[in-house]
Amino acid sequence: MNRKTIALSLAITSVVAIAYAQDVSLPISGYDVAVASDGSIKLPDTSFRTEWTQLGSWTVNGEDGAEGMHIVYTQPGVVEAYLETGAFPDGTVLVKELRGASTEDLTTGRVSYAAELQGWFVMVKDATDKYPDNPLWGDGWGWGFFEAGSPQMLVTEDYKAECIACHVPAQETDWIYVRAYPALAME
Repeated sequence: MNRKTIALSLAITSVVAIAYAQDVSLPISGYDVAVASDGSIKLPDTSFRTEWTQLGSWTVNGEDGAEGMHIVYTQPGVVEAYLETGAFPDGTVLVKELRGASTEDLTTGRVSYAAELQGWFVMVKDATDKYPDNPLWGDGWGWGFFEAGSPQMLVTEDYKAECIACHVPAQETDWIYVRAYPALAME
């Protein structure tokens, strides 16, 4: 096969995977648990820590160890759909819980671990542009941030001004840093 044929095959495969992912029905719809009737984002019930899949964790490093931990969860069915299609299904919810970190020397060596709760980022996959005039929605996702002290109060007002810049390096993977999530590894 020549390069044009390979490129065309890859493009068609990507379109088919994305179309299929849009049709996947999740057991728990993100629109039910993370979107209010007016299209604003809301933090799902905290049972996501015990009932959802942990995709992976990030460590925010400082000079003397970790300064923070980011732990990412998604609802049932997302990992299976992603592994099958290579795309996040419509209604996927990603909850990134932000925590401070503590570092200390233990018998196993210098360790850092998650500490005080700081807040949550919540994203909801929107494959069909359901809220085109809402500044919380765009680029295929709904975007929101909640502080630990006020989990019911959405802080984000405009995802373009407050969220998208951090995701630009992950634009090619649907704005998500999938390389950090072992559960999504297509090995």
